[in-house]
Amino acid sequence: MASIDINCDMGESFGNWTMGNDDAVMPYITSANIAGGYHAGDPHVMRETVEYAAEHDVGIGVHPGLPDRVGFGRRKIDATPEEVRDYVVYQLGALSAFAQRHGTTVQHVKPHGAMYSMLSESPEHARAVMEGMLEVDDDLIYLATDMNIYEVAQEIEGLRAVFEGYVDLDYRPDRSLIVEQELEDRDPELVADRFVSIATEGVVEAATGEEISVPAESICIHGDNPNAVAILEEIHDRIDEHGIELTPLSEIV
Repeated sequence: MASIDINCDMGESFGNWTMGNDDAVMPYITSANIAGGYHAGDPHVMRETVEYAAEHDVGIGVHPGLPDRVGFGRRKIDATPEEVRDYVVYQLGALSAFAQRHGTTVQHVKPHGAMYSMLSESPEHARAVMEGMLEVDDDLIYLATDMNIYEVAQEIEGLRAVFEGYVDLDYRPDRSLIVEQELEDRDPELVADRFVSIATEGVVEAATGEEISVPAESICIHGDNPNAVAILEEIHDRIDEHGIELTPLSEIV
C-alpha cells in the first residue's frame, strides 16, 4: 500500500485581508504549513490556524518567509545565510508558542516563496537554515520543495527530510515548477490523476507531455486555489479507490 502525506500552505491571512479557505481545507490534509508572520499571517491568524489543525489532528509546520508582506514574500532580499537562519528561528519560535499553548508541537519546516528560492540556489543558505532549526528542535522535519534542497538536507547529520511533490501546478521537464501569477480553477480529475501517479509510481506528466520522476512522500495542495475543496474531495475519492494510505510526516520518516 502506498503511503503519502498531504500538506497545505495555510494561515496566510492577516488583519482584514483573507487568503485561502483554511477551515474548509483542514479536514482533508495531514500537514499544515502555517505562515510565521513575515510574508503573511499575524498572531490571531496563527492562533486560529493552530486551533484548526489541533482540532483535526493535522501535523503543524512553520511556513517561514522573508520579511516582505507587500510582496507576499516573493521578492528577493539580499540576506546572509545567518540572517535567513534568524528569520526562520524567529518564526519557528512564534508558532511553537501557539502550538504549546494548544497542547501540540511543531513537526516540520517548509520555507516560502523567495526564501525557498534562495535556499535552492545557495547551499550555504540552506545549510544555515537546516542547522538552525535542528538547534531549536532536533526532531523537526524539513519539507523539501525541490531536489537541490533535498540533497543538501540529506548531508545534514541528524536531519529528517521529506521530498515534496505538486499536483495543482505544472512541471517543466527539469522538475522545476511553472508558477502562475494568479491561481485559477484546476480540473479536479486531472489533479487527482497526478496525485495517484505520484503516490503510486513516483512519476508525473510534465507540461511538455514528458513523464518525469517525482519521488515525493508528501504532496502539496494550494489552499488558495479557488476550487481547492473540490480538488481535495476528488483526491480523497481516489485514495479509497487505489488503496493509498494518508500518513502524517512524522510517520513517514
